[in-house]
Amino acid sequence: MYEHFQSGFVNIFGAPNAGKSTLLNALLGDRLVITSPKVQTTRHRIIGILNDEKYQIIFSDTPGIIEPKYKLHEKMMRQVKSALEDADVAMLVHDITQPIEEIQTIAGSLKLKVPTLLLLNKADLIRDPKKLKAEVQRYKDAFPGYEVLPVSALKNNVSAIVPLVLKFLPQAPPFYPDDSMSDRPVRFFVSELIREQIYALYHEEIPYQTAVIIQSFEEKSTLNVIKAEIIVARETQKIILIGKGGSLIKQLGINARKAIEEFLQTKVHLELFVKVRPKWRDNENYLREYGYNG
Repeated sequence: MYEHFQSGFVNIFGAPNAGKSTLLNALLGDRLVITSPKVQTTRHRIIGILNDEKYQIIFSDTPGIIEPKYKLHEKMMRQVKSALEDADVAMLVHDITQPIEEIQTIAGSLKLKVPTLLLLNKADLIRDPKKLKAEVQRYKDAFPGYEVLPVSALKNNVSAIVPLVLKFLPQAPPFYPDDSMSDRPVRFFVSELIREQIYALYHEEIPYQTAVIIQSFEEKSTLNVIKAEIIVARETQKIILIGKGGSLIKQLGINARKAIEEFLQTKVHLELFVKVRPKWRDNENYLREYGYNG
């Protein structure tokens, strides 16, 4: 049945804000993973599955590669390491407007041993075709062992990627049922959508010092009732998060509810609570409780 079927793991690596999550969404044709102009939005390794009658590509979005400052960062980088171990094909995503040295450092640290695609993202920002061609050639010269391709995840200019992946993907039966989109439960994506709205609404340290936990998820006949806790590290952050007279937490609830309803395609009643857990990003027990098991 699967005589000429191709299936395998294509794992995505790169610096924070290179556009990895936007790229994964564009490849899947769906908004599976959260995105933000702020760095370090992705904290988990998230699998997105692209199904076809001839192949199943299991894409894996990983956190942006950073020098860890907290236990949370260490766990994020462990997820990058685990993605290195099971990749059939690697996709290195680089913001073409950033220095070439950035991706050279990352490529050197990853020591990739599998076929690698170097995707020069945000290529639409270089308007002059001659300049873009010269820039792509510079990367081809610097990375002779890689397949180099200019793309624009934001403009959905990613059609050349899948045929390139299929050049290297092994022949194998599918790993997941053909209606699967991810290996993560719905609750995970709901918590991520709330976190995405925190990144959009708040500034400075607030997005980076928050975690979102789904306390209950009740599916009723007319709507889903969701209760979520937002964890912060300090009392002052709780005050900022709630806002004057509760105005900001109310706005967050409205924005998050709309995003969740769009994702679930059903009505949602959302309740948000804020809890202070000092230094949670460095506390092994808290991190485990919040799903950071890397």
